[in-house]
Amino acid sequence: MSKEFFDALTLLGAENNIEPEELAVKIAEGIAKAIKKDYPGVAEENIVVNINVEKGKFEAKLNKTVVEEVEDPENEISLEDALEISKRAKVGGQVSIKLNPTKFGRVAAQSAKQSIKHDIKEIERQRLLEAYEGKEHECVSATVLKVEPATKNAVLSIDKNEAYLVRSEQIPGEVLHEGDIIKVYVVGIVNPDRRPSVKISRTHRDLVKRLFELEVPEIYDGIVEVKSISREAGSRSKIAVYSKDENVDAVGACIGSRRSRIQAIVKELKGEKIDIIPYSEDDAEFVAAALAPAQVLSVTLAEDGSRSCSVVVPDNQLSLAIGNKGQNAKLAARLTGYKIDIGPEHTIEID
Repeated sequence: MSKEFFDALTLLGAENNIEPEELAVKIAEGIAKAIKKDYPGVAEENIVVNINVEKGKFEAKLNKTVVEEVEDPENEISLEDALEISKRAKVGGQVSIKLNPTKFGRVAAQSAKQSIKHDIKEIERQRLLEAYEGKEHECVSATVLKVEPATKNAVLSIDKNEAYLVRSEQIPGEVLHEGDIIKVYVVGIVNPDRRPSVKISRTHRDLVKRLFELEVPEIYDGIVEVKSISREAGSRSKIAVYSKDENVDAVGACIGSRRSRIQAIVKELKGEKIDIIPYSEDDAEFVAAALAPAQVLSVTLAEDGSRSCSVVVPDNQLSLAIGNKGQNAKLAARLTGYKIDIGPEHTIEID
């Protein structure tokens, strides 16, 4: 093989982030399959292909067993013919017949090419699965490599592996730049058995949960528990927390001294507002707290167990409880799992 072959091999490995030695093994396997097509009668174990990247050497050969009387010419050779190849040949031993790879048939060569392509894809598949094993449903740091001008989709680097963050999974209004370091949530691996790709997101509600785990030791240690989360990415999130230790203030732990913990999360989420709600096993109390920052006068749960309720708020708190375009009420409903009907304390009658 020429120097150009090994240069191309190194380049191919670099382009696919695969070690040249690993790629060489796959290419050798592909060439062996091609030889088998040209020599269908030869046993697979008698086809030998070796590629030594370090020494820049390639060899392809057929091994034949030396016999006194040839019955299988594809896999056997007479002692007389064997001695012409090697003077040390003897009956019962083997001799190797070197092959010239340039003489492989077109069909065989095409087969080798397809096999190598398939093997490269399989290597990429396995590498992707291994790279993200244990990272699914976790928050990881990523570096922005580039942002496509037309679509605003971003290519990120996560532990030297590239991942695609589509515009719809970016926080609304955020502008990413090359070199930015951001946190993303690994949703999972798509099509793991075929053409796998990793799905990552900055809009997923569990990104908020993971960020709190990173910033709040009490959550990471299990002292404070996140009960539920609702989110409108880029605008507002609500997170319900509960302390298993009566001496620990769950809400205070999440806010941190001088709001340091909550501010770090808000900064990562590009200014997204976050309401930290104290969880209560009393559903009425939980619904009332979930409508923060609005004050609630009363909560009446449906008697039929339909998880719906009626809430009364001061007249001047009605718009705050409902929120812009109903956002506050919707987030509270998602957080608690209740359908919430909000009304004012006084009904103004117009003649």
